[in-house]
Amino acid sequence: MAEDTRQDKRASFSITEHSANGMARTSAVASGKTGTSKKLVIKNFKDRPKLAENYTEDTWLKLRDAVGAIQNSTSIKYNLEELYQAVENLCSYKVSPTLYKQLRQVCEDHVQAQIHQFREYPFLCSLDNLSFLKRMNRCWQDHCRQTIMIRSIFLFLDRTYVLQNSLLPSIWDTGLELFRTHIVSDSAVQKRTVEGILEQIELERNGETVDRSLLRSLLGMLSDLQVYKDSFEERFLTETNRLYAAEGQRLMQERDVPEYLHHVARRLEEENDRIVSYLDQSTQKPLISCVEKQLLGEHMTAILQKGLSTLLDENRVTELTLLYQLFSKVKGGLPTLLQFWRDYIKSFGGEIVCTPEKDKDMVQDLLDFKDKMDNVAQSCFARNESFINAMKEAFETFINKRPNKPAELIAKYVDSKLRAGNKEATEEELERILDKIMIIFRFIHGKDVFEAFYKKDLAKRLLVGKSASVDAEKSMLSKLKHECGAAFTSKLEGMFKDMELSKDIMIQFKQYIQNQSEPSNIELTVNILTMGYWPSYTPMEVHLPTEMVKLQEVFKLFYLGKHSGRKLQWQPTLGHAVLKAEFKEGKKELQVSLFQTLVLLMFNEGEEFSMEEIRAATGIEEGELKRTLQSLACGKARVLNKNPRGKDVEDGDRFNFNNDFKHKLFRIKINQIQMKETVNITSFWLFFSFTSCGWVFLFFFYSSLAYLFSLQVEEQVSTTERVFQDRQYQIDAAVVRIMKMRKTLSHNLLVSELYNQLKFPVKVIKIKPVFMGFF
Repeated sequence: MAEDTRQDKRASFSITEHSANGMARTSAVASGKTGTSKKLVIKNFKDRPKLAENYTEDTWLKLRDAVGAIQNSTSIKYNLEELYQAVENLCSYKVSPTLYKQLRQVCEDHVQAQIHQFREYPFLCSLDNLSFLKRMNRCWQDHCRQTIMIRSIFLFLDRTYVLQNSLLPSIWDTGLELFRTHIVSDSAVQKRTVEGILEQIELERNGETVDRSLLRSLLGMLSDLQVYKDSFEERFLTETNRLYAAEGQRLMQERDVPEYLHHVARRLEEENDRIVSYLDQSTQKPLISCVEKQLLGEHMTAILQKGLSTLLDENRVTELTLLYQLFSKVKGGLPTLLQFWRDYIKSFGGEIVCTPEKDKDMVQDLLDFKDKMDNVAQSCFARNESFINAMKEAFETFINKRPNKPAELIAKYVDSKLRAGNKEATEEELERILDKIMIIFRFIHGKDVFEAFYKKDLAKRLLVGKSASVDAEKSMLSKLKHECGAAFTSKLEGMFKDMELSKDIMIQFKQYIQNQSEPSNIELTVNILTMGYWPSYTPMEVHLPTEMVKLQEVFKLFYLGKHSGRKLQWQPTLGHAVLKAEFKEGKKELQVSLFQTLVLLMFNEGEEFSMEEIRAATGIEEGELKRTLQSLACGKARVLNKNPRGKDVEDGDRFNFNNDFKHKLFRIKINQIQMKETVNITSFWLFFSFTSCGWVFLFFFYSSLAYLFSLQVEEQVSTTERVFQDRQYQIDAAVVRIMKMRKTLSHNLLVSELYNQLKFPVKVIKIKPVFMGFF
């Protein structure tokens, strides 16, 4: 047992074998297991190997020969790996400082020798600038190539000794330093190099083709040598400034604004391309700033004065977009453009508003102008909020230069769009038009003027049944309510309520008529209106046929029986009728007003009447009668003859029936010449005929007007005067409210407070009489 145990413990030692190079190799002499791996142990030299006696000198001579071969572009006698190992051996034996100094001296001697080729007098005179640049570039490229190869041989030196000494430049930096010191820093060489580069750039700016790779290499050289900014960039920017200053002055006189803007954009694109191609990136900002300043900044006012109006008038979207983009790059460019843009809108819009000859198309011109300016702001000015706000401010300024008239014409324009027979637009298009109108409406200060005319036109549309769409009417009403508040539209909403209530009343009245013992052959339609909601019109007493008067009394009895305490006032100023008449040509239907009807019915009783006889029989006021006779005897459809002939009706004129009247249409509408705005409210349907002188009038439709109260209103002047009167009442009320609250207040503060409270523009000269009345 003991013997076996000793045998198991025997395989636990090894033998170490030493080789000549100091490495120890361990080998297993005995092992209990087969295939066990061998261990390799590395140990240091016991004694440092010594270099041969002349090893350092011989090795340096070998390295110097190799550097000389590289500098002279000849073949190297030695293997590069051998040279690299030689450098490593020298560095290992602390010869690095000496080796670094020797290498620098060899390189410096070579670079110093290169300068002579640029200093020789015949050479400088015989070579043009381009050839000189090529020679300089070749010298630089050779130097770079040589430095890279030398560095590859001395890489061990560069990565050990040089790297450990922060004050020493690397081999590559040493090469740059030597080239900069002995070649580029030479005043004559540097001057000739920079002048040659500037000459090539100027040629390229003038449209000629140059060697961009050459420029890129030379400018890269200046940048690498860290003399780019001092030796080149300053002179380059000075020359650029001079060039574009002269070019800007010349082209501003020779070219129009669109062409000039495109030239500036092209110049900026070219300079950016030069930066990408061969200039240093650090030059980009000062270079572009220089171009922008000389071609744009110095001529901003001149450009805008000369061409902005033309660009906007002609809607040159491309050039306007370019103008905005260019001015956004220049300091103060956008504020200047903004001011000219604002002034243009005020000027152009003021011409639209303040020219009476353009009143007919004022609103449409304003809408078109607003669309045009919106498109410019959106498409050309990048939806800049400052420009949009300036546009709104300018519109508000010029549209109120002429008080009241724009508000009146906008109301009339809305009436033309909402009136029946308007086939210009579909419902969707009409809605868009109303939205655009509301934009213009927001700019108006005197919205009460708009309200007065809009209410008058709305009344006519509702009462005559000329509204194109109830939905469109209510949509417009909703827009006004949203814009001005419920108080602004309360009366307008009341008008719609009155029309709906009148329909219910007429249903009840028809049932009432049917239950009468003597039913009438007249179909009557009456609209009952509240005075506070509707415009007021001048009442006029005329002599109506007996049948009409009886029917009015029947309705009055019916209505007051249901609504006691109310008062009805009938207003027949805009009655309408359709008369059937027989002429030689045949039967015709005449669609006429109530006044025209009363005049024509007289010719069933006689052949000829004087104006005095007609006035006595009808009871029509003299001025209204003259306009009525003028429409029947002097208009396009002359169903009456006037004696003596003429365009105007005078006292003593006599009228007779024109039996020879001819017209291509069967139903003919004879328009009444009106000087006042009036509205028909009640409608009568009558069926009876009058026969005289061989012709027949069948009068089957008559319109009249029922009002709780009536006030006299003129067309435009009277409506405006009523608005001014209402404003005066508001001023009085505002003064009372302010003084009751403040008790004591200076005149200036009181005027300021009035401006804040009143919703319409007011002048001090209108406020002073109020103060005089109160105080």
